[in-house]
Amino acid sequence: MRKTISVLLLGVLFNQGYGQMNDSISEKLTQDLEQIYSQGHINGFSVAIVGLDGTLYTKGFGYSDVRENKKYTKNTIQNIASISKTFIGMALLKAQELGKLNLDDPINKHLPFEVINPYFPNEQITIRQLATHTSSIKDPAKYEKNGYVLKEANNERAKVNGNFRSPDEMMAQSTFLERILSKKGIWYKQNNFLRKAPGELFEYSNIAAALAAVVLENATKEPFNEFTEKHIFKTLGMSGTGWSFNEVDFSRHSRLYANTDTELAFYRLVTYPDGGLITSSIDLGKYLTELIAGYSGNGKILDRESYRELFRPQLADGHYEERSDGAYNDEYNMGVFMGMSAHGQIGHTGGDPGVVTHMFFNSKTARGKILIVNTELDKDGIKEFIDIWKTLEAYEVQL
Repeated sequence: MRKTISVLLLGVLFNQGYGQMNDSISEKLTQDLEQIYSQGHINGFSVAIVGLDGTLYTKGFGYSDVRENKKYTKNTIQNIASISKTFIGMALLKAQELGKLNLDDPINKHLPFEVINPYFPNEQITIRQLATHTSSIKDPAKYEKNGYVLKEANNERAKVNGNFRSPDEMMAQSTFLERILSKKGIWYKQNNFLRKAPGELFEYSNIAAALAAVVLENATKEPFNEFTEKHIFKTLGMSGTGWSFNEVDFSRHSRLYANTDTELAFYRLVTYPDGGLITSSIDLGKYLTELIAGYSGNGKILDRESYRELFRPQLADGHYEERSDGAYNDEYNMGVFMGMSAHGQIGHTGGDPGVVTHMFFNSKTARGKILIVNTELDKDGIKEFIDIWKTLEAYEVQL
């Protein structure tokens, strides 16, 4: 009996000591990040470090609204740019599990308009090729010029980017893509496609990603935002996440900044699945934890076979004209809309007006990190961003 009590007491003391040590590490990490923030080149950001057991650290720094003196917190929300594409990959594999589509289906099987590379008219583009950026579809100028739409017509206190369109120019993403990719489309051009056969060459394409979401909508007969809410956000408890301003608590949304002194007007993306997810570091941390669990064979959203497919490297040297082996280069290889570096880092980066984001996990240590920034980066801002990221990297295995 006494031995049992001693063992239990030892366990309590050990756990208390471990908790105190972990608190001390978190406090030191906070101090280090506050010191980096004092460089003054980023208005606001949030971070998270996660593992198999959940979020180990998350916190916001700086301001979500400088003029209103509003702090950026772990619950502050904003769009996260191309990290959004990883949710398309998850959704496609869930739809495949439900028997609604197969990754090797020709996309025209699930589209209301035909998409064919005019240089290879007899070769079908597949869903898998969209998901690995080998579809031969390019991002034309119209993607930038017509893809960003103002939330409101009146933006007196904020800068309007030259590419932002007026609210009355918003359209369904299916209409937008048909105009660009269908031969009958008013913006169609042959050079919207590579002079390479589908499946031959890696060419990162935002509109190909959005097209994959439209394929999913037609295959499942559900809007993409509703499908992801039901099968991903609700399952993971991502209650502060959505694809549009009316799906989230807008009062928690950060202002976005063209530089530390210039607010940007709020905008929407016509092709919202390729970069328009609105979320926080605390919610995105739940998603990254799920990715780590799925990689380890214990995810909740997909079965083991689907997770193996999500993370299976699908490209080779022959798919690239140039191939960078940087530690966090998310284009070294691709799973299903899941970027992979040559150093075992899995995840995605993102960038849009006023937005810079990173989300990766280490496939060997099962630790991941997130950085969400509300300010476009100049040279000094890039250095500050790198300093934040390297600091997270130094602490991720200590927590």
